[in-house]
Amino acid sequence: EYSAEYQAQALIDIAKKLNKKIYNLNQIKKIDLHTSHHTHYVIGTGANDPQKMDRKANRETLDHSIMYIFAVALEDADWHHVKSYTKKRANRKSTIRLWKTIKTHEDKKWTKKYHEPDPKKKSFGAKVVVTLYNGKKIIETLDRADAHPYGARPFKRENYINKFFVLTNEILNKKESSRFIKTVQSLKKIKSGQLYKLNIQVSKK
Repeated sequence: EYSAEYQAQALIDIAKKLNKKIYNLNQIKKIDLHTSHHTHYVIGTGANDPQKMDRKANRETLDHSIMYIFAVALEDADWHHVKSYTKKRANRKSTIRLWKTIKTHEDKKWTKKYHEPDPKKKSFGAKVVVTLYNGKKIIETLDRADAHPYGARPFKRENYINKFFVLTNEILNKKESSRFIKTVQSLKKIKSGQLYKLNIQVSKK
């Protein structure tokens, strides 16, 4: 669902910002994510699901572990829908160490923002507190993902088109993906007998 995706993306954006602020990630003692009820109990430590902290967990489980997602994004200052979930990536020792330091906490303020009926005020963000071994705390807060319609850098049409190309890179050949985008861009001109053009032909492996 979109809310879960926005929630994860907001924390990925925070992780990228913290990556630039923290010179040595080995100095991190613990990371506390203060966020909504949904994040804490569904994809956070509040779910009490040991698999969310297991390096051997499958992609579907890791996709629902905000602790894993945050750890990888903090290390890489990036996130990839395939590369960030590989077994090799999940088994990196430095990632596992960071992963184990992360805990989520429900904050009623964030839960209220999460359920805000006004879309302009609705928030999928969090406050992250990173505590270093020397006692220093680094805090980063973000109400919503940068790409959110009301975020710092809302996605524009070209961003969505580029995301389509990225997600289908190894599924469709360039000719087919370009044809599909061209068709979608000209929906108003498509006649009833041409709706088949909205189907896509997947590349043969």
